[in-house]
Amino acid sequence: MGYHWVTVPELAPQLAEDLGLLVEFDEQGSAEGWLTQTFAELVDAGVGEVSLYEGDRLVYGPMSLSE
Repeated sequence: MGYHWVTVPELAPQLAEDLGLLVEFDEQGSAEGWLTQTFAELVDAGVGEVSLYEGDRLVYGPMSLSE
């Protein structure tokens, strides 16, 4: 099972794909690195919170993206 991010609010499928939210990562560190790189784009898209999942298991979150 891979790691993936879930956003609040949930984004439209095409926007989620464009931002890379549909990618599953093999390692937690890779998922966290992606979030660091994509943080500004997620905020610009209106994302308020993210949660990290491994498969269907919540790893942590929700985590606010507010500054």
